[in-house]
Amino acid sequence: MNRILLRQIAVTVVTVTLMFGTVACGGKKPSETMSDSERLEVLDIKIKKKPKDADLLYERAKVYVNLERYNEAIADLEKATSLDDGKKEYFMLLGDTYFRLGRMDGSYSAIERVTQMDKNDREAWLKLGEIAFYSKDYDRAMDHLSQVTAADPNNRTALELKGFIYKETGDTAKAASYFRKLTNLYPDYPRAYEELGNEYADRGNPLALEYLATALRLDPSNTNVLYSLAMFYQNQGKMEKAEEHYKNLLDLDANNPYAWHNLGYIEMFHYGDYPQAIEYLKRAVECDPNYIEALANLACAYALNGNKSEAAEYYDKALAINPSFAPALEGKKDL
Repeated sequence: MNRILLRQIAVTVVTVTLMFGTVACGGKKPSETMSDSERLEVLDIKIKKKPKDADLLYERAKVYVNLERYNEAIADLEKATSLDDGKKEYFMLLGDTYFRLGRMDGSYSAIERVTQMDKNDREAWLKLGEIAFYSKDYDRAMDHLSQVTAADPNNRTALELKGFIYKETGDTAKAASYFRKLTNLYPDYPRAYEELGNEYADRGNPLALEYLATALRLDPSNTNVLYSLAMFYQNQGKMEKAEEHYKNLLDLDANNPYAWHNLGYIEMFHYGDYPQAIEYLKRAVECDPNYIEALANLACAYALNGNKSEAAEYYDKALAINPSFAPALEGKKDL
């Protein structure tokens, strides 16, 4: 019976929550008791009276951002910047809002305008670096981030982004040096330990456990770290420890298909408990009906348990997603 490749990584895309993780719109509400909808009504009235008041347009744009009405926010900000092109906060919020919509060119242009007004604005250079990073323009990203580290060599965000750039471009040793530096400068920052742990885990180095354990101690609710720990133990053949961490993960995220899948895999191929494997793999498929590896492994578990009709059903479901998926083709042929 063909086995599906084991390692299923839930999130391999760099999930960096850095400068753009939270848009800082600036200031508190005029009244803590006033809702955004109420503020919007007040600002609408004021703007009707003063349609060319750039500050009012900016204030309304902030409310639109809070309400996730990004296109309306952009319209107000474009008008505000055309009326007054000398205020950095207008362009910063415009860049943030474009970024939220995934419109990187607009975001870059708006924030670049800030650096033209103030070449020493570190926040703007950081954001330009992040935009270039997400756009995979790594050389340009490095140039922008170097503007920051030249003035602030220990800037956490800039160092972290540089580490991710080296990771993305395949220089894992250089990436590790940046994350190691972050653990020295910021010993309570879990993300740096997580990245080092993953790097060592990929090499099968037991040091992974030390770094991942530290990351988990600093952030006990981090399901990605729990998954990495479980995968490391599984790849080292320590199935009981792997199961323990997968179950801890599921206590925090009961709908994580990857944890259910890997528990099923362990039950099927390590313990030979096919009914238990079926139970776990069905949960994986319930969480993600298009999880093709889970579908194929569920079919495999049914086949090993002697349920050929169910096995054929799930192989067919896998093949409906990808007609050339080899494990499903081979498994169905073996029925």
